[in-house]
Amino acid sequence: VQLQAFGGGLVQAGGSLRLSCAASGRASSSLTVAWFRQAPGKEREFVAGLIWSGISTAYADSVKGRGTVSRDNAKNTVFLQMDSLKPEDAAVYYCAAARFSAIGRRGEEYPYWGQGTEVTVSS
Repeated sequence: VQLQAFGGGLVQAGGSLRLSCAASGRASSSLTVAWFRQAPGKEREFVAGLIWSGISTAYADSVKGRGTVSRDNAKNTVFLQMDSLKPEDAAVYYCAAARFSAIGRRGEEYPYWGQGTEVTVSS
């Protein structure tokens, strides 16, 4: 499985951004895909995830109500829509994938990773 994340950029606090994670390789419908982020000097943290086939989703408390994870089967792409962005949302965002039927919140559970895409939030 190859993953490519993109869509990061500079946004003002209160604004919105949509990140994309394009998957290629073996059937994406068997994947769980998650978004993680890592800010400078901080540990990597789980943001959101979904089970591709079951439309089940999960969110970190820090983004609940502001983040929406979704997928487009035709494009083999998972999206993370982030609204009401805060300066503390600034980080490098990564998408990751694994072949299991649960949404893990630890990075160690995901063997496939895309490159990061940087989100900067100006206050």
